[in-house]
Amino acid sequence: MTGNDIDRRHRFAQDCARQAGAIARHYFRSGEALSSAEKGRHDPVTQADLEIDRFLIDQLAGAFPADGILTEETGGSPARHLWVIDPIDGTLNFARGIAHFAVSIAFCVDGQTESGVVYDPVSNEIFTARRGQGAFCNGRPIRVRAARGPSDAIVDAGYSLRHPAADYLGLIGNLLGQGYAFVQNGSAAMGLAAVACGRIDGFCELSLKSWDVLAGLLLVEEAGGWTSDFPHGPGLLENHKVLACTPSIRQSLQDLMLAATTPRGETLLSSR
Repeated sequence: MTGNDIDRRHRFAQDCARQAGAIARHYFRSGEALSSAEKGRHDPVTQADLEIDRFLIDQLAGAFPADGILTEETGGSPARHLWVIDPIDGTLNFARGIAHFAVSIAFCVDGQTESGVVYDPVSNEIFTARRGQGAFCNGRPIRVRAARGPSDAIVDAGYSLRHPAADYLGLIGNLLGQGYAFVQNGSAAMGLAAVACGRIDGFCELSLKSWDVLAGLLLVEEAGGWTSDFPHGPGLLENHKVLACTPSIRQSLQDLMLAATTPRGETLLSSR
């Protein structure tokens, strides 16, 4: 696959994200977003999730029929040329009428994310990254913030019921003990975009799927940040720990996250 092929997909993904975001925004503002079913405890799926999922699959499969597609709602399997999609990241917020959610679209080639798009339909901000070409918000270059240290940093510490509450409490205790401020905003894609543009300094969560984070991780990388590795291949279908941050606090956050949860001998590897 050539660079031009990837560029064409990168532009197409942005158009698709905006159209998908318009669907989400309609449901959100009409109040119909409150109608949902539960996939699990605190894990809803709404009519908007399913409609956007179908829309994106139809658009991408129609334009690039040879590409694989993996989505949160429909599933899929790894492929050499693969779209990884979350139709609405932050569905719990969306279903409760909280304006903090996003459409997330990543495109991967041979196990490497080459294009990432995260679109916030409410603020009309589109975050984009093409590997080796930088990260942008609404077309303007973005960079991670140069935090001086823990006392100068805010970290989004995501929470998942897939991991024991004791581990999450341990992580929060470690963050507070070292002087970090933390938030928990309920969307990994939005949290990673906030790191990329310097609004916060780090994002971590103990159990996430590929569709939650691949686009956002590329945003942080291309904005000059550090990210842990997310396995491709069969690993795309599994849960993994995620850490992304400005480089100045990388070692501190990596040590705190590992101390809270990881058996001796495991590591969080850099994807860079």
